[in-house]
Amino acid sequence: MSSPDSRAVAPRSPDEEATRAAFFEAFGGVRGMIETTVPGLVFVLSYTIERSINTSAVLALGISAVLAVARLIGRDTLKHALSGVFGVAFGAVFAMISGDARNFYLPGMLYTLGLGVAYVVTSLAGVPLLGLMLGPVFRENLSWRTRNPGRKVAYTKASYVWGAILLAKSAITFPIYFWGDATSLGWLRVALGIPPFLLAVYFTWIILVKAPAPIDVIAEWEAKEEAEKRAKAEREAVERAAAPGSEGPGGAAV
Repeated sequence: MSSPDSRAVAPRSPDEEATRAAFFEAFGGVRGMIETTVPGLVFVLSYTIERSINTSAVLALGISAVLAVARLIGRDTLKHALSGVFGVAFGAVFAMISGDARNFYLPGMLYTLGLGVAYVVTSLAGVPLLGLMLGPVFRENLSWRTRNPGRKVAYTKASYVWGAILLAKSAITFPIYFWGDATSLGWLRVALGIPPFLLAVYFTWIILVKAPAPIDVIAEWEAKEEAEKRAKAEREAVERAAAPGSEGPGGAAV
């Protein structure tokens, strides 16, 4: 009988559409992009027309809350919607307290900068952030670190791509924050919302679809557990057959 350790599950064949869909959805998908972009758009539209920080902040926070409630009603994941609500809430409070409409965008800008640095630093450390994020999505967890070196290389390259794009976005927006006005910053933030994300997703897909297939460690664990259950059942059957008072093949007591 094969030992449980020998029942390893072979890496699954890469599927381009499945790969693209999996990590695209991991970052929120189309709906996540809408939930991230619309509150900022509402804020800059309102501020451009009314020039009221409080009104614009409340409207942005309100639309973000509506999007989160829509997720709740649809019994969908709240992760992206709630992160949007908290981000908008921080920006709204900061802008109203400071009296500077530009500060509505500052929390998001700092998050983008921090995330860009994290992508680069974790890649340099040999633990690329994208691998930590997408490992569970592809059911490989951290197997790419020790058992699938080609996949680790791919995650490292893709993390550098994300880091470069986010840092470039920060390099464009922070000068406008310091030396521009709130309206210019707002429209720039809206314009730089979706395109850089799609660019990063595209390059990530190109890199990962050419990488070695992920090792499905979840399937391996399930196969190991099943093998252990079978082995236990076989041992119990043998023990019952050998126990005093059990009947042999002929029906006579042993």
